[in-house]
Amino acid sequence: MLKIYLARHGQNLDNLNGILNGHRDEPLTEKGFEQANEIGNEIKKSGIVFDTVYASPLQRAFETAKIISEINNFPSPENEPLLIERDFGVMTGKNIEDIEKLCSPNIIKADIITYFLDPKGAETFPNLMVRGKVLLNKICAKHTSGNILLVTHGDIGKMIYAEYYKLDWEKVLTQFHFGNCDLLLLSDDSSAEDAHVFKILQHNN
Repeated sequence: MLKIYLARHGQNLDNLNGILNGHRDEPLTEKGFEQANEIGNEIKKSGIVFDTVYASPLQRAFETAKIISEINNFPSPENEPLLIERDFGVMTGKNIEDIEKLCSPNIIKADIITYFLDPKGAETFPNLMVRGKVLLNKICAKHTSGNILLVTHGDIGKMIYAEYYKLDWEKVLTQFHFGNCDLLLLSDDSSAEDAHVFKILQHNN
């Protein structure tokens, strides 16, 4: 059986400063490195062994993947462009506090994050679902069994989860918070409700 694990990157400078990063490529903060080490050590304690590690090309995700791999002696992460974060379009680089002002009424408010839906130039969540399907088909074609780790980002990560379990994307946005260095399991023998494997005890956007 193939088990796909999905991790979000550690905190980066844009997370710290309340900036919408999207395709911006800011480095991990000190806390981000701590989070990556924490999830790496949690994986080691759990005994989970990954046969292959894929990561978004953005440094916040790729560096997180490298730390996890180094702690556990897993194979070096492979660059997977389909894991890159959502293109935020005109919202790229804007302050998180401005989402409601700039994007209302086309927003969805969750407990921690306010999601914008369709500003100019941005990928929509249905777009991300399509990309998630392409990614999952690619992974399943290359791997029929074993444990695979995907290190990715918040919005695309949630849509990969939604696509795997065939869930409504709007409901998934408000269902749970996919925090920095949280780990999800996508597997035929694990329900959508039981997806969280590890949750780092802090919240970053």
